[in-house]
Amino acid sequence: MSGPLEGFRIVDLTSMISGPVATMMLADQGADVIKVEPLSGDLVRFMGPNRAGLSAGFISANRSKRSLALDLKTADGMAVIRKLLSTADVLVQNFRPGAIERMGLGEDAVRELKPDIVYVSISGFGESGPYAHKRVYDPVIQALSGLADIQKDGDTGRPKMIRTIIPDKTTAVTAAQAITAALLARERGKGGQHLKISMLDTMVAYLWPEGMAGFTFVGKEVKAARAQFAQDLIFQTTDGFITAGAVSDAEWHGMCRALEHEEWLDDERFNTAQGRIVNVKERLAMTAEVLLERSSAQWLERLDREGVPCAPVLQRHEVLEHEQIRVNEMIEEHEHPVAGLLRQPRPAARFDKTPAQMLRHAPTLGQHNDELIEELGFDLTQLRSTGAIPDGGAAEA
Repeated sequence: MSGPLEGFRIVDLTSMISGPVATMMLADQGADVIKVEPLSGDLVRFMGPNRAGLSAGFISANRSKRSLALDLKTADGMAVIRKLLSTADVLVQNFRPGAIERMGLGEDAVRELKPDIVYVSISGFGESGPYAHKRVYDPVIQALSGLADIQKDGDTGRPKMIRTIIPDKTTAVTAAQAITAALLARERGKGGQHLKISMLDTMVAYLWPEGMAGFTFVGKEVKAARAQFAQDLIFQTTDGFITAGAVSDAEWHGMCRALEHEEWLDDERFNTAQGRIVNVKERLAMTAEVLLERSSAQWLERLDREGVPCAPVLQRHEVLEHEQIRVNEMIEEHEHPVAGLLRQPRPAARFDKTPAQMLRHAPTLGQHNDELIEELGFDLTQLRSTGAIPDGGAAEA
């Protein structure tokens, strides 16, 4: 069976994480994603230990794609990319605003080649404004979007970063969803369109439902720090850590029974959902003190029996072995011809008729140069002689 996006071709001019992860998701879903890289390769190829230009980060963001190493500063290189774009359904680029136009691949130029192409521009801050031309990495967006403030320490008030690149990856998911929506609109006769997706816009929208919800009612803003209400729900036991939370009255009743403190049910501070929020510090401190008395397994069995949402706090290596992860068949192993045995998560969304899957291994730099150049009808010898592509076919890092 083929993936749901079989038959669509995506030209991927992106680098780093947000763009590559977006196109990787679409590649897993069957799209023919052609990653066009400079002769030096995507920088992520060389961030951390790698084998032949394949770092762990690159592999996880670029599987299922074909790689075309191309010098777009040469006339022949531009001829190849223009021919490739004439066959494409989607172009995705994440250069800083203005750069793609200077390269000669702005929207107007590309639409002359393929009028109904879905043209996608991913940026850090948007295409205008005081930050538009600034360089950007994930922590900058965490700071500017309010995410670091939401995570601030409840005692000291010091903002904190999340230790994973949430804005980059959330932007990737947003872009992938928008691309499929644009392709659906095109299939329904709406033509191609230009999608503009910024990391900053993505995170403001992402945070709003709870992180910024206090600003929803104009004139009646609740400006209290989010950290006041979003306490760290990590509790220590005699042998590890668990998380447990009681939001509804039924869950709170279950927690009081599990912890053998049913007298808390009559405590006026905690007998309503609002009261439990207002008095959260006292409630959690009391809960933490009790949970120190027994093992994680003992508490989880009790909490589960009473219908209280709970789980062990797993270390990262333990995630791989957890029974629920195993039952979900979430982690797969694949033998890569260059990098050896690899572990990767399967695509999260499961399609029962058009399954998503890893179509091919993450490519070495320029691995598919020969086949792509021949598909497009160009002379390999000429392109090598002019430096548009590396000598010897597939480039090796």
